[in-house]
Amino acid sequence: MIKAIVFDAYGTLFDLDTITEACDALYPGKGTDIHRIWRDKQLEYTWLRTLMNRYADFEQVTRDALRYSLEHLGLEHDGGTLEELAGIYLKLRPHPEVEEALYEFAPRKMLILSNGTDRMLHKVLGHSGLSLFFSGILSVDNEQKYKPHPDVYGLPDKHLRLPKEEILFVSCNSWDVAGAKSYGYLTAWVNRTGAALERLDVEPDYTVSTIAELIDLLD
Repeated sequence: MIKAIVFDAYGTLFDLDTITEACDALYPGKGTDIHRIWRDKQLEYTWLRTLMNRYADFEQVTRDALRYSLEHLGLEHDGGTLEELAGIYLKLRPHPEVEEALYEFAPRKMLILSNGTDRMLHKVLGHSGLSLFFSGILSVDNEQKYKPHPDVYGLPDKHLRLPKEEILFVSCNSWDVAGAKSYGYLTAWVNRTGAALERLDVEPDYTVSTIAELIDLLD
């Protein structure tokens, strides 16, 4: 029986297309390229910093990845540009079905486990009005390592004091799902784009195209 649900934040609950739109507003016609490189480097830097034991919080990683992206594309920028675009992470809109689905998941406990800092996560949840659904917000800052390090996935079951088998982990990133599954959680991959599964010898327990599809599965 699933007694708690742990959600990834960025891309899973919150729509990252918001960022593409903001990039395109500042650099017309370049938004898609900027965001693609930015997101790839953002994740790459989290993995590299974890491997090198050179932790920096997600706010710094996000700005560093953005700076690289703009430099790679030869786009002029200054500190104000970096702050404006990085600040979009505090104002992301939820995917359309998220709020209604979260109502349906009650009374199960719900947590967020994210690479984001506490400040980033509280800001975006407050802006979106979703704070009331979550009994806890867990940042990788608590372990000074990034997903998919096993120590990060240990945060929710310690917080909840529940067996891993009673916790469902939900993410739009199949590598994130693989990390959670390897740790021992039940997992659901929200594959919104029809992406190929990462070949990591781990498969999700459930695959859905929206979070709303989990309602019937859990019932």
